[in-house]
Amino acid sequence: MTVRPSALDPAIASRLRRNDAGLFPAIAQQHDTGEVLMLGWMDDEALHRTLTTGRATYWSRSRGEYWVKGDTSGHQQWVRSVALDCDGDAVLVRVDQIGPACHTGIRTCFEADPLPARGGNPDVAADAGSAR
Repeated sequence: MTVRPSALDPAIASRLRRNDAGLFPAIAQQHDTGEVLMLGWMDDEALHRTLTTGRATYWSRSRGEYWVKGDTSGHQQWVRSVALDCDGDAVLVRVDQIGPACHTGIRTCFEADPLPARGGNPDVAADAGSAR
């Protein structure tokens, strides 16, 4: 596993579970609507920058460098809160998104290609469980 040097608080760093490249997924969510905007990747330094600057900072796997969301496009993400998931292997970054989040120019990275999914019914599942 590659963990680059960082000024991230050691108490936070010790709770993170990273992949072999030293990265973990960061889900960006619109803070007031709950809308899921995008998935990016962070390492310890990207998380440190996100926590200390108030701007969402990610690690670009393709370019091999840090990028602050919106520095090029103007579509900034202003951080409202950051939460570590229960396993320590992902973070949820609640942001105030300015403009589209997706590099394709649409609001979220998840609205362009919806997949057909059969909707489930929680009432049926609950009934099936009680019949045992």
